[in-house]
Amino acid sequence: MNGPGGGEPGPVGTGPSDASGGGSRTGRNLPAAVAVGVALGAVVIASLYTVKVFFLLVVLAAVGVGVHELTKAVAARGIRVPTLPLLAGMTAMVVGPYWGGPAFLVGAFAVTAMVVLAWRMFQGTDGFVRDATAGLFIAVYPSLLAGFVPLLLKVDDGSDRVLIFIAVTVCSDIGGYFAGILFGKHRMSPLISPKKTWEGFAGSALACVVAGALLVHLLLGGAYWQGGILGAVVVVCATLGDLIESVIKRDLGIKDMGTLLPGHGGVMDRLDSLLFTLVPVWLLLTLFVG
Repeated sequence: MNGPGGGEPGPVGTGPSDASGGGSRTGRNLPAAVAVGVALGAVVIASLYTVKVFFLLVVLAAVGVGVHELTKAVAARGIRVPTLPLLAGMTAMVVGPYWGGPAFLVGAFAVTAMVVLAWRMFQGTDGFVRDATAGLFIAVYPSLLAGFVPLLLKVDDGSDRVLIFIAVTVCSDIGGYFAGILFGKHRMSPLISPKKTWEGFAGSALACVVAGALLVHLLLGGAYWQGGILGAVVVVCATLGDLIESVIKRDLGIKDMGTLLPGHGGVMDRLDSLLFTLVPVWLLLTLFVG
């Protein structure tokens, strides 16, 4: 998801992608974006509260597409990364920790890094450091970060924890979107993402803190202040995740990571904030509710 204004353009500019037409005053194809968002939400909730492994398969598919989008994006700049070992390592990191815990995640990442380096070595020395560095980057983002999903999910109330993680992060997008449209005037980072405003960030913060306080209390029995802290951390991390994705796209000279999701762009355009909020949410919920 995008953070305060990932789709929150403020008073000027366009939203994520309007390639399919039907744009609103934000530049986003809002009907398509809402329809895709509702459909994704239904898939997530249905899999999350039936069989947990089904949800892991949904995550695996999403992160796999994200890895493909990143490898394709860097390839456009002449950077060659070994896709096969990256996908294999991603699969191990996203699924394995559900049974093997944090130790498995660390081990799977280490083995993936070793294989990526060795795989690229046999393709020649020219550009090795550049390509290997990009490969290790993709092994971390999104694969290693997404590997905390099974750690969040595996506990008895894991489905509720994952729902809190997703819902509060989504609130950052929704709060920032509407606050940016209604009140956005002061740009947050003109050089990185000129559509984001401080007013949008304030809307994201309010939405995240309220949602965090309510959901942590209602679903996990935690204190309101604990949920409020979680929401405050989420809005900061979601914003950073969205800005970092913007930096990556600007460096690669692209507008969106893909076109798979109408009104949204690519899968990585939806995962950016989620990836950056996942680890802090896992840590805070482990600290607050065990």
